Amino acid sequence: MEIIDAHHHLWDRGRFTYSWLKQVPAIDRDYNLRDYEEVVKGTGVTRSVHVQAEVDPLYGIQETRWILSMAEPEGPIAGVVGWAPIEQPGLEAFLKSLGTHPKLKGIRRLIQSEADARFCARPEFVAGVRCLAPLGLSFDLCIFHPQLAAAIELVRQVPEVNFVLDHIGKPAIRDRLLEPWKSQLRELAALPNVWCKVSGMATEAGPDWQPADLRPYLDHVVDCVGFSRLMWGSDWPVCTLATDYRRWLDFVRDAVKGVGEVEQRQLFGGTAAAFYRL
Repeated sequence: MEIIDAHHHLWDRGRFTYSWLKQVPAIDRDYNLRDYEEVVKGTGVTRSVHVQAEVDPLYGIQETRWILSMAEPEGPIAGVVGWAPIEQPGLEAFLKSLGTHPKLKGIRRLIQSEADARFCARPEFVAGVRCLAPLGLSFDLCIFHPQLAAAIELVRQVPEVNFVLDHIGKPAIRDRLLEPWKSQLRELAALPNVWCKVSGMATEAGPDWQPADLRPYLDHVVDCVGFSRLMWGSDWPVCTLATDYRRWLDFVRDAVKGVGEVEQRQLFGGTAAAFYRL
């Protein structure tokens, strides 16, 4: 079975500045394409989607062009999610400058770091996301669970854009809290233009996680989203704060071993290929 990693990152600190890395010394080093190719060797992963690595905004266009330059036919990167200043007046000019590379599939403007829990429901943000529709670009929602309510508002206002929720909305797994994440995820999943990535869960649980810590969250996501809108992602190298690549992949494989082959193919590749038009 082909596996598509729907969410990973690369970064080069000599080329660009990533200010956030100073707060995470464990991964404050370069991670290049060769590193990624080594880590996926023998896992069954054949294609991937690179998601912007929160480079400082000054380098937003350059980061996307750099990744696109590595998205060659013989390499794993089959799709790229770039950064854009969604809420800024210069958004349309920025998107035009990105060009129309066939492997540019979507945009992510990180929301999780915003102090205002309603940031992504602001009118200027909603208007910015709406600009992605004519370009055929999707939007990656990367939020912490207290921002889910605002994310629901955003998605409802922009039905013409397809959204994918990164890292199942980052619930408080470490604290073993389910609500209100559980109810709000079901509400978000009821919207027809929403998909979800099974990724980032180990990081939210912490390095001492056990499969039983994650299962209630994964089971709920499967129940309310369904395999046709779920895609597996590694979130490498951020995931290495709590797990290694293979352990995370093996956990999800084991968790869904009782479902049918069709559903497993959707989760581990089919959904990502369809959503990102790979």
